[in-house]
Amino acid sequence: MSDGRQKTDQSPKQSPEQKWLEQATILSQALPYMRRHTGATIVVKYGGHAMGDKNMAANFARDIVLLRQVGLNPIVVHGGGPQIGAMLRRLNVKSEFIDGLRVTDEKTVEIVEMVLSGSINKQIVSAIAAAGGRAIGISGKDGGLIEAQQLKRMVRDPESNIEKVLDLGLVGEPTKIDPHILNAFAQSDLTPVIAPIGLSPAGDTLNINADTVAGAIAAAMGAKRLMMLTDVKGVLDGDGELIADMSSDEARDAIGQGIVTGGMIPKVETCLDAVSNGVEGAVIIDGRVPHAILIELFTPGGAGTLIV
Repeated sequence: MSDGRQKTDQSPKQSPEQKWLEQATILSQALPYMRRHTGATIVVKYGGHAMGDKNMAANFARDIVLLRQVGLNPIVVHGGGPQIGAMLRRLNVKSEFIDGLRVTDEKTVEIVEMVLSGSINKQIVSAIAAAGGRAIGISGKDGGLIEAQQLKRMVRDPESNIEKVLDLGLVGEPTKIDPHILNAFAQSDLTPVIAPIGLSPAGDTLNINADTVAGAIAAAMGAKRLMMLTDVKGVLDGDGELIADMSSDEARDAIGQGIVTGGMIPKVETCLDAVSNGVEGAVIIDGRVPHAILIELFTPGGAGTLIV
């Protein structure tokens, strides 16, 4: 009789024993990185296609649970632009964009809050629970987390060349983050999942860009990492190759030289703001890659562009 543990597999496929050894080796190699990040706060901005795909969403939830299990303090900030757009169309509410930002009136902000603080937020909380974790869904209005002011932006009229103030309605930018409620969660086993809604001093509900909220929270919490999940590899050079890491000066130069363009510019600027306000590093990664968060934190190669 032969011992099943001693069998060798002559086929190209791995034997169960080889797979187990590979998994154990991976865990062993990841251990120093887990120790390095133990106790660290990691703010993850979650959005894009990764949030819309059921399997990717389940993988994301498992990764967040694992971060908590190995001693990190993950904080999730989520977007929801496509879902908001779909609900506005469903309710026959017209929506206008200026410079990539949604013009938001009172009727629109009610729907925005309903979608962000309601269905999306609770879907993420439920996914984390299904993966064996414990999460709580909140918005920036809860516990006075996010105080904001209406976003005012100067734009130049292309015809007259005169600058004017762009009024986006109930669109905000954070002016103050009160970390009290997040510090309380950090002492528990609860992972906060935050919808990017804030309150003005006058009590108006304001819709805030999720990237901006994630950066502001990372700075207020003294996070070790701000992780921006996107639908691209990260920052690419002129040949389309991934730039693995950049200093703040190099990132600013890349914007000035036109290497960083379009929608990547505000993401890089958010990372720069976070790093300049005390975050150890900010990374832009492809949220479509399975377990990209774990690859970035627990392997030597990383998974995107790290700005320090």
